[in-house]
Amino acid sequence: MSTDNEICRMDAVTIASKVKSRELSATEVTEATLKRMDVLEPHIHAFCTPTPDVARAAAKAVDTKIAAGEDPGLLAGVPIGIKDLVATKGILTVMGSHLYRDFVPEEDDIVVERLKDAGAVIIGKTNVPEFGYSGVGHNPVFEATRNPWNLDLTSGGSSAGSAASVATGVAPFAIGSDGGGSIRIPSALSGLYGIKASMGRVPLYPGCRDERYPGVSSWESLEHVGPMSRTVADSALMLKVITGPDPRDRYSIPAADFDYVEAAGESIKGLKIAYSEDWGYAPVDPEVRRVVSEAVKVFETDLGCTVERVDPGWEDPLPHFWTMVASDTDLTGMRRLMKGREHEISPHLLDLVFRDWKAEEFTDAKFVRQGVCNKMWRLMANYGLLLTPTLAVPAFPLYMQGPEIIEGKMVRSAAWLAFTFICNLTGQPAASIPAGFTKDGLPVGLQIIGRHLADRTVLAASGAFERAKPWAHVWPKLVGDLGL
Repeated sequence: MSTDNEICRMDAVTIASKVKSRELSATEVTEATLKRMDVLEPHIHAFCTPTPDVARAAAKAVDTKIAAGEDPGLLAGVPIGIKDLVATKGILTVMGSHLYRDFVPEEDDIVVERLKDAGAVIIGKTNVPEFGYSGVGHNPVFEATRNPWNLDLTSGGSSAGSAASVATGVAPFAIGSDGGGSIRIPSALSGLYGIKASMGRVPLYPGCRDERYPGVSSWESLEHVGPMSRTVADSALMLKVITGPDPRDRYSIPAADFDYVEAAGESIKGLKIAYSEDWGYAPVDPEVRRVVSEAVKVFETDLGCTVERVDPGWEDPLPHFWTMVASDTDLTGMRRLMKGREHEISPHLLDLVFRDWKAEEFTDAKFVRQGVCNKMWRLMANYGLLLTPTLAVPAFPLYMQGPEIIEGKMVRSAAWLAFTFICNLTGQPAASIPAGFTKDGLPVGLQIIGRHLADRTVLAASGAFERAKPWAHVWPKLVGDLGL
């Protein structure tokens, strides 16, 4: 009989298999998960809205199906946290904002529908910065999410709670969303695997699509939803469930012509790969440079690939990124909601919403985006993959938007995000994979970028690297200190 700690250290693939074979019941898994959540929450603040009653009811439904000889679904009994920007029918969805403090959606987001249909057990909503307009994990409503590797530091965001929960084994995977890197950022800072599939692979609604809800409706041309996990196979399994077209999302594309789980086991031997250490302009922490460059060598020494250093040739588009976000934001609706409540709003969000934007700023940003996309496809025509650091720095202290000094240079507070948002402009598939640790023991991520719609290659490279340099057996010291 498995102990609670043994259950919580299992991956999703194992849990689903054991639940289906009746070696474990979904109820046993859920109770172990909820106990672990109770122990960890005072330390990491991953869940803004735990849902133990919902979880127990879902687990019971899975066990009932199995007892009746029915198919419980691909994710039978697997616990999962849902990012609090993603709508959950009948469950509080606050999005880190006082403006939606009592908001309970009338419908599930498409991914939530699919996860529930597949037998996954929702254990709660995970914490986010206000409306996801940040790469960290604090907001005006809830306690700041903390990094399990060092509780004084950020876990990254905006999928902050999702990262902290998976890194500590509360659940084997979680839903994140990614408009500028928000799956990959916390995955990198928290020692996880996270993948943003190609734009349109995972349909969204009502998130980013429903005009009735200012703030919720933002990020339409940039946002992706996807998995964060401790193993590549678990993310691939989730993608198998949540991908495929839906008429509610005009960006959604036809189903893939490959199997996500099988793709993660394929070889990349002989692949020609590009590597950009800093885009040719971005300051990068020396420890990040060291860890990532060592990880890149694995593709040559262990995986049989050819790696060439490149610089893509675009000028830094970061000054235009938040203009693109603003153009995806219901400024009129947000201003109406915020009027008279300015003191309750995150200052950086207030500045964005109430800025006197000019039409030329929006059109300039649009054409900067086109230029990046064109330079990217020309670069990728010569390579099967592009590797970069996921982030320019390891984790940094709480309650900051980002460090102001990187590699001895004064930088904008968002400069540490130089690598992730590019793939939100282009829509390409991109993953962050654990590359190693700094001398201070903080996780560092390697970003794997594929060609247009080449999710299969990104998963194959991710799985190949994981087999060469496995990481899932390494846990934050906090887990051991708490006897977990």
